[in-house]
Amino acid sequence: MTVALLFGTLAVCLLIGVPIAISLGVSALVAIYFGSTLPLDIITQKAFTSLDSFPLLAIPFFMLAGILMGKGGVSQRLLNLATAMVGWMTGGLSMVTIVACMFFAAISGSGPATVAAIGGFMIPAMVARKYEGGFASAVAASAGSIGVIIPPSIPFVLYGVIGSVSVGSMFLAGIIPGILIGGGLMFTAYIISRKRGYKPEEAMPFRFKDVLKATNEAKWALLIPVIILGGIYGGVFSPTEAAVVAVVYSLVVGLFVYKELTWESVFECFREAVVINATTMIIIGLSVSFAYFMTLEQIPTDISDFLTDLSTNPIIILLAINILLLIVGMFIDTISALVVLTPILLPIVTAVGVDPIHFGVILVANLAIGFITPPLGVNLFVASSVGGVRFEKIAWAIVPFLISMFICLLVITFFPPLTLWLPGLMK
Repeated sequence: MTVALLFGTLAVCLLIGVPIAISLGVSALVAIYFGSTLPLDIITQKAFTSLDSFPLLAIPFFMLAGILMGKGGVSQRLLNLATAMVGWMTGGLSMVTIVACMFFAAISGSGPATVAAIGGFMIPAMVARKYEGGFASAVAASAGSIGVIIPPSIPFVLYGVIGSVSVGSMFLAGIIPGILIGGGLMFTAYIISRKRGYKPEEAMPFRFKDVLKATNEAKWALLIPVIILGGIYGGVFSPTEAAVVAVVYSLVVGLFVYKELTWESVFECFREAVVINATTMIIIGLSVSFAYFMTLEQIPTDISDFLTDLSTNPIIILLAINILLLIVGMFIDTISALVVLTPILLPIVTAVGVDPIHFGVILVANLAIGFITPPLGVNLFVASSVGGVRFEKIAWAIVPFLISMFICLLVITFFPPLTLWLPGLMK
């Protein structure tokens, strides 16, 4: 009965449009009040104590660094570099969008932030060049999902904290899968662009000196992932300290190098980061309360027993988990899903021999697909907003890119060296 109360209340709240954080909190509240003898204040206790974590401080600082770099002139320079690299190809503007999103992902660590920063420039530019609006928005939305896979990734930080996995290793593990997904999206965009006759952005052929020039102009932005990963693996600072270094670096570059930040805009960046982080921390806290009550009711153990009874073959287990995660990603945001599902699924996969670092990438890659899958589809809504294109048009246009990401997900799932080679190299 208690389990029925917990998940029944959650389902009703989600169906009537209650925000996910409140839905999780209310579900735990109802289940505790009617189905247990626990005091109700356990919900607030668990929510607050879960946030008393030094590693979690990396999340607001990485958010702030991404916002500062996005408003400090970085986006345009990354776009210039991407244009020099791939603007000459068929469907050049779509290629530029994907490559620029991959670059910006290495700064922001957030999918929606990547779509807003790059899509705000590129969707109107593509529409002006006669690209179909749904396609233009779908390119930006799908490429933005790479923002949670290429480091620094906020979901990787959260997974590392919950699963007691090295955040630095998670960052390294996401590099090759992120590039793979970006390559898959570029191939899909190329096929569609060739079929529809979308011309290259640049009439002149590829010139290496243009790439060198654009790289030089964007060098301060490109140094951020080098500083973060190099500092972590060089033993200079922890992932949390790396996030603080990224904020200071972003301030210096925006204020004194590119000179596109003002003190007024810095204040706005801090305010925006505070608002976004407040929402994120509420979700994390109440998700932990929900997960704690699930643990008390031994729901993770029941799910584990069910999956292991189904099969002990890691391939079958991973296929079943992929299907579950893809469904969850359609309805629940990434942070809530990570907090609730990591304690349930991680022991299951480690018991059948799956590396925790490899599984972390699988988990986040599945939930990244949720960014572009209706009805949740956060990136689709962001792309619709910044591009002025109807959501329904984007939802249809996103299908080929979803298929591409599904194929990449299968490759990531069943070819572990893609994720484990770089972390192993640095040990």
